[in-house]
Amino acid sequence: MTRPVLLRARGIAKRFGGTEAVRLLDLEVGTGEYFCILGPSGSGKSTLLRILAGFEAPDTGEMHLGGVRLDGLPPERRDTNTVFQGYALFAHLSVFENVAFGLRMKRTPRESLTDRVVEALTLVGLPDFGHRRPSSLSGGEQQRVALARALVNRPALLLLDEPLAALDRKLRIRMQGELARIQAETGVTFIHVTHDQEEALRLADRLAVMNGGRFLQVGTPDEVYHRPRTAFVASFLGSANVLPARTVQAHPLAISPAEGIVLAVAGTPAEGRQEVGAEGRYAIRPEVLRFEALPPTEGGTLPAGDSGTLPNRVAGEVISRRPLGAIEEFRFRSGPLTLTVHVHSSRGVALPASGERATLILHPQDIVPLEAETTEGRSGADSGRMDR
Repeated sequence: MTRPVLLRARGIAKRFGGTEAVRLLDLEVGTGEYFCILGPSGSGKSTLLRILAGFEAPDTGEMHLGGVRLDGLPPERRDTNTVFQGYALFAHLSVFENVAFGLRMKRTPRESLTDRVVEALTLVGLPDFGHRRPSSLSGGEQQRVALARALVNRPALLLLDEPLAALDRKLRIRMQGELARIQAETGVTFIHVTHDQEEALRLADRLAVMNGGRFLQVGTPDEVYHRPRTAFVASFLGSANVLPARTVQAHPLAISPAEGIVLAVAGTPAEGRQEVGAEGRYAIRPEVLRFEALPPTEGGTLPAGDSGTLPNRVAGEVISRRPLGAIEEFRFRSGPLTLTVHVHSSRGVALPASGERATLILHPQDIVPLEAETTEGRSGADSGRMDR
């Protein structure tokens, strides 16, 4: 589904002393979209959010929200609201007065004010909490009050800066569901900054992986997870085996990640990678690997077939096995090649023990060619345009 663009930012940059916090960044977010910005601490994601909110001024670039240019407008004149990690509730005011604060500043008539506060508290599941003080609320309840206070003004764009980071895991997952529900019911566009991979995958219509002040990749959660562009994206969003490899056959593509091992790769390789002898890196998600039920074959790899459509089979040894809740994590070695394998735990399925020989099955389409990491200027990978 194509969404009309609500927010458009071009060439946004921000420097603090000698540090480039945001680097010539472009971004488009659609009306009613839930957009997540995912990255580690220091990646620039919170700085970008503060620029969009008006709490920081960009050094370069321009921003438009619903056709209105934001550059130079103070926060109170932007059709945005921000929910912070620390909630920022007024301890001396009741829940009702916390939610009503922005409406009172706008001199909203009393009757309308009361109706809108009650509506906002009902939306976040706290219709009977108006008389209480923030100190009597749990962390999750305080976060809901902060959401109600932000939504009561009916902004076109809601900015959320690590809103669930202070909550324990169980409550965080519950609140993720609440955020998704509230966003769907209101239709408000959300931009949600987080370092939590599962949170971004669960909530986002689209997400951007950010590092070093740049967007490394923008797309749907499925696109970014299954077809990462760079080694950083592959490793930060989930876990991945990132392998250096040399092209040994161009058509169809076959690579050698270790001496004596050749793997077929489906699809078109990254630009310049198709030449025999070219060096590159490839990502393989641990969960796409599986152990063959047949006895292991001696030697390295078995032929994958000229078409590259048959699965690769790699014989080797399980060097470790450990349970991780719903999955079993294996370390598998074939000569100099070591891979991490994740298998869902299931009764009645025989899996190799540590020290046993085994054969891994790896489909060519699950070997993803990676682009080289870039450090200067813009690139195709760092654009947040909706047409990508």
